[in-house]
Amino acid sequence: MNRIIELKDVSTIYEGEKKPAIKNIDLSISENEFVYVIGPNACGKTTLLETIIGLLQPSQGEVYVLGCNMRKNGAKIRQKIGYVPQDFLTDPNEPFTALDVVMMGMFGKIGLLRKVNDEHKYKALKIMEKLGIRELANSPIGKLSGGQQQKVMIARALAKEPKILLLDEPFSNLDIKSKQKILRLIHKFHQEKGLTTIIVTHEISQVLMNKDNARIIIMNEGRIVAEKTIEEFLLSVKEYLWLPQVKMIK
Repeated sequence: MNRIIELKDVSTIYEGEKKPAIKNIDLSISENEFVYVIGPNACGKTTLLETIIGLLQPSQGEVYVLGCNMRKNGAKIRQKIGYVPQDFLTDPNEPFTALDVVMMGMFGKIGLLRKVNDEHKYKALKIMEKLGIRELANSPIGKLSGGQQQKVMIARALAKEPKILLLDEPFSNLDIKSKQKILRLIHKFHQEKGLTTIIVTHEISQVLMNKDNARIIIMNEGRIVAEKTIEEFLLSVKEYLWLPQVKMIK
């Protein structure tokens, strides 16, 4: 299969820090793969995503996405990536509506200077309906709850019609029922649109709900320490009692 994402001996250091947040990462992700990244807090999961998408430049090594070097082509490639960061809560006085924010995901395709039309609005509303937030379309984004804002941000990423979907802790502000619904919807989009999907999460219970052939990347102290299928992870779960929530599934 085609390699969509490739990291070669990548280390990334935050400005002002001396110790790399991720160290000597070698990683290949193929087209249409579904990948979970798990690990304890501050182990480098978010840094890995930010390095892949080019928000952080590696201090060592190279990152290739869709065959392009992200140092040289980051802005162009990001137009093909749907990304939901972990920290996204907006100012309560933000003037944009939830529908406005979802349609912003389409700007990469329609251009910033082109006006959105009824077809764009219809597509955005359909995605919002699938996520159960259609009734929030005209609500100011800053007035919504954290969980509602999270769903809006996921809708924006999907409205972009990306080739790659990167989600950083997409279940953190959601109740159990919403977590399950959103995960099922993400899997549906992944399969129907042929996406390559990476989800950073500490919600191991949600990971194990995936019946597809997903890959689990386990990180600790800035390094990838293991890569397993869900079946392999379950068979070796006693090795990972140091991971958050693992004791709950033992």
